[in-house]
Amino acid sequence: MSATQASSPPDSSAGTRDRILHVARELIQTRSYLGFSFQDIADAVGIRKASLYHHFATKEALGVEVMHAATQLFKDWSGALGGSPQDKLAAYFQMYRKALHAGHGVCPAGAMAPGWDCINDALRQAVRELRNEQMLWLAGVMGALRSKQAATISPAVVFATCQGGLLAARMTGQPADFDEAISHLKGPLLG
Repeated sequence: MSATQASSPPDSSAGTRDRILHVARELIQTRSYLGFSFQDIADAVGIRKASLYHHFATKEALGVEVMHAATQLFKDWSGALGGSPQDKLAAYFQMYRKALHAGHGVCPAGAMAPGWDCINDALRQAVRELRNEQMLWLAGVMGALRSKQAATISPAVVFATCQGGLLAARMTGQPADFDEAISHLKGPLLG
């Protein structure tokens, strides 16, 4: 079960762990890593705070697991995509807008940036792994584009624009702000 799917019954140890991961990811995406506590997770999951330590020794360990799950979700998603490079990039933009809830949340990796100096090295590395996975995928897809205009846009620009678009949409609560941010990429890349 992925970190974004519904959790299993409360009496299952694996189900509780999955619910914890699901709630943690939602809180990271809507409040940032620094904006929630273990108590917030315990309340949302319906368990005692002390029970969280059975599954995750620290908040950082929980954050690392959320990032690893997000990385695996991206690998699974991108590995299942078919179509042309333009189709894949269109799906990437759509994934950012829909799956990452433009206007209501941000990417779990992007949500770590505000507290970058407050998180440990293992969590920073897990965030970098998610970014690197996306950058490698973007480089491969964009390398297959034939347009001269598309060749002037780097994978880093696409990634940063999507991240910035999510932040702008989160500030206003308007998914249209995400659409506006990426509209300047769509013409040269998807045209």
